[in-house]
Amino acid sequence: MPGKRIFINKIIDDEWVNKLRELDIEKINREKQKEMKAMYRTIQEVERKVKELSGEKKLLNERTLRKDGLLSVQEAYEYLTSNGVKISFRAFGGRVERKSIPSIKIGRKRYIPITVLNQMLNLSEEFYTVREAFERYKKYDPKINLRAFIGRIEKGSIPSVKINSRRLIPKVVVDALTEIRKNYYTLPEALERLRKANIRIKRNTLERRLDRRRIPFVKIGGKRYIPKEVVEDLIRRELERNK
Repeated sequence: MPGKRIFINKIIDDEWVNKLRELDIEKINREKQKEMKAMYRTIQEVERKVKELSGEKKLLNERTLRKDGLLSVQEAYEYLTSNGVKISFRAFGGRVERKSIPSIKIGRKRYIPITVLNQMLNLSEEFYTVREAFERYKKYDPKINLRAFIGRIEKGSIPSVKINSRRLIPKVVVDALTEIRKNYYTLPEALERLRKANIRIKRNTLERRLDRRRIPFVKIGGKRYIPKEVVEDLIRRELERNK
């Protein structure tokens, strides 16, 4: 047995890895931009209607505006939070002021079309904010900090889209990455696990085995991940070989 090469013949067919690889982020981006343009056209139409009513000297109270799908900032905030969106009123108001949440100014007050709010609800079902994505991911990769996580987003190793000046991460991406972190080792983690099992192996030796496909792995975002079950199989074989 000593000196015999170890070759782990295993095909990795992981649904989460496949979902991540098959994700067409450019297509998602195009679709969302198309939706945003349609939403802005609706806002323009509502704004035009409101101006016409103002020109006709018609009374524009909040009840009338509500019928036309316009909510005050307070009502809009309550509408979102009652539908599960977690955001403080201060943060919400700030986004309205910065125009990342489109609104219509009537007199001295701002009103937000219901179409904008429904779009936000739809986005919250499909995407995480950067902070939400980070909080979920770090449960399985506690050593990562927010700056490093954002760095991966900026480099494109974590796919994201930009909608209304906000960076959002598809939920499928975060779910896939967390599943991978639960079931795979990074190269340093695999080395640490091997050494804990008293397997003496250098990093470049392990890398060489990966390069030659003697140990199966997947590559995601420029990093190599080895299934935990493969590492356990490797430990068993190494221990048998060293007897």
